Amino acid sequence: MAVRIYTSKEVSQIMESGMIAYETHMRIREHIKPGVSTAELDQVAREFIYSKKAKPAFLGLYGFPACICACVNDSVVHGIPDKKTVIKEGDVVSIDLGVGYNGYFSDTAWTWPVGEISKEARELVSVTQQCLFKGIAEAQVDNRIGAIGEAVQKHAESHGFGVVRQLVGHGIGKAIHEEPQVPNFGRRKDGIKIRAGMVLAIEPMINAGTYDVYTDSDKWTVRTKDGKLSAHFEHTIAVTSSGPVICTLPKGANVNVFEMMGQDSAKVAGVETVGVNA
Repeated sequence: MAVRIYTSKEVSQIMESGMIAYETHMRIREHIKPGVSTAELDQVAREFIYSKKAKPAFLGLYGFPACICACVNDSVVHGIPDKKTVIKEGDVVSIDLGVGYNGYFSDTAWTWPVGEISKEARELVSVTQQCLFKGIAEAQVDNRIGAIGEAVQKHAESHGFGVVRQLVGHGIGKAIHEEPQVPNFGRRKDGIKIRAGMVLAIEPMINAGTYDVYTDSDKWTVRTKDGKLSAHFEHTIAVTSSGPVICTLPKGANVNVFEMMGQDSAKVAGVETVGVNA
């Protein structure tokens, strides 16, 4: 399928979906605490999205049985929320969700620390979010798709982390998954040229250890092969002649997940957003 090019009016509609997706994450964040099951988080998201007259884009997608993907610790993506998975102090919890609104889609993921997490986990979460913004900053007209992946890969590997190869970002807009694929690794000269009007879901999936993963027995949950932690951040962005615009983050929003969870962020490296328009 050809890469879709969206008008500014269509991008505005994607942003309406994106704001609902962002607000859903903020609601979920309030419930991420010890003793809460991932099934409860799914219910929070479901109720909020429907209250906005929108629809959970993941529910039923390829047969997926839930509204959100909820991943804990060594789970990378596609975790099915359930009552048995109960969050505890020290966990790292990644939430991925999509929203359909008035025929347009957005897709976004955040990773949250639960209470006091390990030093390695803090660095992983921080670096993964930095990778996202470094990748977004490369979504410039006339760059190639590979520039995004190169920026993500260089930053992650400079910290000794593994970049998942088997899963990639993607185009988005009229459908939740569209062309082109957006790898989190590669070289600047690789891939198609980026054009104004392209809308992309950029989503680094970074592991504390090896980049190798496997799919669990539930046929959905992807886990790190070595059992080490993983983190995942994602935004839907629109490419414009003046640079990338984030469709799933309000202007001026706080992006430091440690501060947002009421934690001390003094030891966390800043998230670079220069060249990116929220």
